[in-house]
Parts: sequence; structure tokens; C-alpha cells
Amino acid sequence: MTIPDAATAATLDPANPYAAPSTLPYELPDHTAIREEHHEPAIMAGMAAQRAEIEDVVTNPAPPTVENTLEALERSGALLGRALRVFWNQLAADATPGLEDIEARVAPQLAAHEDAIYLDARLYQRALVLQEQADAGTLALEPDTAYLLEKLLVRIRRSGIELSGADQDTLRGLNARLTTLQAEFGRKLLAGANAASVLITDEAELDGLSDAARAGARAAAESRGREGWLLEMQLFSHQHVLASLTRADVRARVQTASENRGRDGSAHDTRTTLLEMARLRAERARLLGYDHHAAYVAEDACAGTTQAVDAMLARLTPPAVANARAEHADLEALAGAPVTAADWSYHAEAVRKERFSLDDALLRPYLELERVAHDGVFRAANLLFGLSFTERHDLTGYHPDVRIFEVFDQPEPGERNQGLGLFVADWFTREAKRGGAWMSNLVDQNRLLGQRAVVVNNLNIVRAPAGEPTLLSWDEVTTMFHEFGHALHGLLSDVRYPSQSGTSVPRDFVEYPSQVNEMWAWEPEILGHFAVHHETGEPMPREWIDTMLASRQYGEGFSTTEYLGAALLDQAWHQLAPEDVPATPGDVAGFERAALAAAGADFGPVPPRYRTTYFNHIFGGGYSAAYYSYIWSQVLDADTVEWYRESGGLTRENGEAFRRRLLARGGSQDPSQSFRDLRGRDPEIAPLLARLGLGD
Repeated sequence: MTIPDAATAATLDPANPYAAPSTLPYELPDHTAIREEHHEPAIMAGMAAQRAEIEDVVTNPAPPTVENTLEALERSGALLGRALRVFWNQLAADATPGLEDIEARVAPQLAAHEDAIYLDARLYQRALVLQEQADAGTLALEPDTAYLLEKLLVRIRRSGIELSGADQDTLRGLNARLTTLQAEFGRKLLAGANAASVLITDEAELDGLSDAARAGARAAAESRGREGWLLEMQLFSHQHVLASLTRADVRARVQTASENRGRDGSAHDTRTTLLEMARLRAERARLLGYDHHAAYVAEDACAGTTQAVDAMLARLTPPAVANARAEHADLEALAGAPVTAADWSYHAEAVRKERFSLDDALLRPYLELERVAHDGVFRAANLLFGLSFTERHDLTGYHPDVRIFEVFDQPEPGERNQGLGLFVADWFTREAKRGGAWMSNLVDQNRLLGQRAVVVNNLNIVRAPAGEPTLLSWDEVTTMFHEFGHALHGLLSDVRYPSQSGTSVPRDFVEYPSQVNEMWAWEPEILGHFAVHHETGEPMPREWIDTMLASRQYGEGFSTTEYLGAALLDQAWHQLAPEDVPATPGDVAGFERAALAAAGADFGPVPPRYRTTYFNHIFGGGYSAAYYSYIWSQVLDADTVEWYRESGGLTRENGEAFRRRLLARGGSQDPSQSFRDLRGRDPEIAPLLARLGLGD
């Protein structure tokens, strides 16, 4: 793979918006100027520029120092970073065929570029000299710098620096091919999800669906030039509409369409792609000296080993499945008929109505998006951390749906408000956006370069027709709080080095702060402010709120089992040796069944949250062999919820402690130490077991 040379950097047109840092507030990218044709030249020039910068570092005749080696490495790649952060966000949030073509061209070159840096023996030697001096006591390092050096050496070693030249060449080829395949999986998945959307032409088939949901489905059909109502596919197996649709045959159509994504033999079939990825990941792990890809991933995470991951999943799976089976028996008894995967949500919603007087259709009018955002998500951040939010109508996002808020820190007495960064909200679904919800950075906070954070939250909420309010499901409310927890991790970061900013922590830690932030959606003081009827202004009845709080454990058997099914599949695929990866697309379904059966999680009415063929987290994103991270992080989350309760709950004092001891530190120290600094001890699993109803 050819790496762009220094001459390429000099050829970037100065008129390219990426050529210099943005002059907009907080270096927000100038989306009014950026065009599709600007991305690739800037990425290519950025790679060339960084290679030249690294070459200056490794050929410096002066002895290695923190300034001329570690800080110089941190400063390198500014042009590339500017271009890639915008490009990756745009590709996920508003893809076009042109952007996908660019990804296909640059992805293998980016993999080769990274290999060129971390397989450079000269850089390795300079880092080793610094570590030897630190070990000998002749070089005093600040704690964050010592951790930076430690992680740099780990990354270099895990990149294959100690392999022979021929093996390094093999590794480079594997990395390039895997990057290409990951991009290919994402493209196929998005196209397949759009193709799988269920078109309804007879409105009678929508019986049970709320007026707002019908209007959203009608708008979705119109946006694609279709007549009728389009039920768009969300990323996971169980679709939200299944809780409302009264006709079993329509529910079955939706569920079948959902679970058949990626395995229908069409151009969108992902099986050939994912099988090659699984095999190549296994080959790469073996080349690097690991038993399998999962062992490679776990080593650099909080878990440490796959044995630790397997032990946790094995402890949780039997009681979770037992709970799910009990819930299923209960549903069938009440329904008086078999309950399939397609029927589960519908009958579970009926139980909620009967036992808890809860009805999603009744709740929605009290969950209007603007009020949830301002009087819920933003209010909690204000009460905990002293943050305030001002919408910047003068700033432009990358799509008309995007809104930008300036975030202010509470000033010290006698001082004016200090701008902390920008929060970019992209809440609505569209055909060009990948499924799910996520947070990304456009600018990373760091003191070395004097940058403050610009963070993005992407959700997939169906927009109401023009002039009507967008009403949310409760799941969408908690998702909004969750993703804003990630945003807070970025906005409240207070680190020196860019590579340690905010969410730059292990996968099995990164979900922890966001899961903690979900607790405030349930906090009566917060819930009482945002749960207000959008027409009458009446608050949600107190008895409804009490019922919601009382019903939190209902359905945990289902939700925990579907999650664990996906986590177990992830481990099953990534604990394979190369020769054990299934050979043909037709083998994928059988492998899935066998893996779930072996783990005791093969319960038909509760399919995995993601089946292999549309498991974007592990084949299109960065969670390969790490989907267990959500439950691992929940251990920390549940323990921290207990800490909040023990310490007085929703107070500035508690928020400040969580901010300073954990969020602000980002990846500047071992994240397990950040947890201990907050909690005063290592995490305990008992609070999570109690939350899930899985206590001993």
C-alpha cells in the first residue's frame, strides 16, 4: 500500500476548508464551505503531512525528550484529524454514494498509514529510551505523561513491532483488507436496512399505531417517493412498532424483515463479508501471538482476559434466561395463545397496561422532544455540573436537521460565564443515516493545543410532520440521556494530551458514564419537569410516574437475555481459530444456533439483540469482541448509582465529584483508578444483580 509522501501535503489547495484550522467558535468545522470533493484531498494530504511530522521526530539527532518525542507525536496529524473527524461523522450521519466511494479508497490507505507510524522501529526506540530513563529515576514524568508513554509502548507492541519483516508485511496486508471489509459491511448494512423497511399500503394494517407514529411512517414513505406508510428498520432485532401493532400478521412481517437483514442472498447480503472479517481477525491475532481476536481485545481493556469476560457472561446468562422464560410463560397465559418473538413486545405492553397502568401511547404526549431535551437532559446537567446551554442559530451544522448549542460552565463569583464547548444535536432518522445512536467528536478537548470540545449526538427518532411536535417513546428518552452521558464525557474532559481526551478510554469503560447518566431520566425531580403534556401543559400524573418507577424491573428477563445473546455471539465469533471460522454463507445461521445453545441462550421468543448479519457494532464499528462492554460497564454504573444515593443524590457536590474524579480525567490515567478515586474501592457486582432481578 502506497503511503502519501510529503509532496502530497504541499499540493492541498489553500482554498480547501481543511487546509487551516477553522476560525469559527471552538474550531467548529465550517460546514457551509465543506463539500464532498474536499474530503479526499485533505485526507491524503493529512496522511502525508503527518508522515513528514513523524519523520522529523524519529530523525531528530537530539536525545529523546517528552517535548521532542511524546508531545511532538501528540501535535502531529492536525490536518488529518480535522478532515477525518468530519468525514467519519458525515459518513455515519448523512452518507452519500460519493462519501462511500471515498471511504472505500482511503480506508486501506489509512490502515497502512497507521501501520507506518506504529511499526516504525525508530519511534519505538525513542519511546524505550524515555521509559528506561523513567524507570531509572533520571527522568521525572507527570502522572498523565507517564501513562501516555506506557500506553504508547503498549500500542506499538500490539501493532506488531516485534514481528519479523515478512510478518509485518503480512500484518499490513491484513489490516488494510480488514479496514476495507469493515467499510463494505457498513455500506451493505445501511442499504439492506433501507431495503428491508416494511411498506404498508392498507391503513387498516396499522391498527394500534399512534397518530404520531403513523404520520412519521407516512412522511418516511413520502421522502422515498413511496405511496403508503413505511415502517423503517431500527438497528436491533426487535422493532419499536411491534409493541403497538394489533395485527399478528403485520407484526410477523416486520419481525421477519428485521431478522432477515443481511442474509437474503441480495446485493446487501453481509455474510461473505463478515466471514472473511472473522477469519482475518483470527489470523491477525495468531500472527501477534494471541489465541484469538477476543484475547487480543480483552488484554488492552479493563477485563484483561477472555476468561474474565466469559465468567461474567456465564454468571449472568442462566438466571437471565430463566427470567425470560418465566416472563414468556406469563405472557402466553395472559394471551391464551403462543407468543413468538414478533408478538412479545405487543403482549408485554398489554401487561404493562394491566399491571402497571402503563401505555406507551398514553405516555408519548407527555414526552415531547424539546421539553425532554431542555427540561430533562440539559436540566440534569445544570443541577449536577452547573452547565447552561444556549442555541447558536448563527452556526451551521452538516445537515439541516442539526442544531448547535454552546455549553457554558458556571462561573466563579465575580466572573462571567466561560464557554466550555459546543454540543451538536442530530436527533432525527433519515435514509442516509446509519441505525442506532452514538456520540462522536469534531474537536477533542486538550490543553496542549488549547482546544475545547465539540461533540455530536446522533439518534434515530422519527420526525413528526411539519408543524407537529415530535413525541418520544420512553426508550427514546433514556437513549437521549444515555448519549448525552457520552457528550458530557467529552465536554467535561480536562486533560493535557489530545489522545487522552474524554471518551478515549477502553471499550468496557466508555459506556459507564453514559449509563450512569440514564439514571436522571428516572429521577422524580427531573422527570417531573420534562414529563408534561405537550398540548395542555399538565404534568404527567404522579401515579403514572410512581408506576413507571415501580415497573422498572418488568421485562428485565427479556432485555438482559437479548443483550447477552448478542454479547455471546460476539465472543463466539471472535474466539475462533482461523481454520474454525465457517466456510460458507449458509453456515452462518447454524453457527449462531450452536453458539447460543452452547451458552444456554437459545430461546426462540427472545432472539439476540443483533443477529450476526446486522451486528454493526462488531463488524461495522469498533466493538469487535467488546460488545460485552455494556454489561461490564453496567457493573460500574449500578455501583455508582448506589454511590449517588448514599451521598444524597442529585446535588452539585456529587456532580462535581463525579466530574473531577472521573469525567474530567478521560484517558489520562488507568480508568479503573478513576473509578476507585470516586468510589473508594473496586466495583461490586451486587447492585447490578439487584437491578436486573438476578440476585442470589
